[in-house]
Amino acid sequence: MPFQIFLNMHMMWGLLLIFFVLALALPRQVWPVVLLRLFYLVMIVSGVGMLIALQFPLFYIVKGLLAFVLIGMIEMVLARRKKGAVSPVQWGVLLILLVLVPLMGYQVIYF
Repeated sequence: MPFQIFLNMHMMWGLLLIFFVLALALPRQVWPVVLLRLFYLVMIVSGVGMLIALQFPLFYIVKGLLAFVLIGMIEMVLARRKKGAVSPVQWGVLLILLVLVPLMGYQVIYF
């Protein structure tokens, strides 16, 4: 039962993507960034809950670490975009992680 609750919470990652796009589109607004950070917390709590319920399989530990890197890249791109200093490498890493982490979550990519 608790696993299903965490899974349902974790499946809202699409909202995280929507708030990221809104934060990019509305750089002077604060509310998309606040909601984005709120959803970071939801994703972290639900991910840790699922890790505990699944007894820490290595695959999901790696996915969780990549998700933390993804959160860091999102924050870095948002911060550097305000300064106008986002490099193409940062955009590339961000886009790769935005594809890789959900594909790992849906077990399209599995090792």
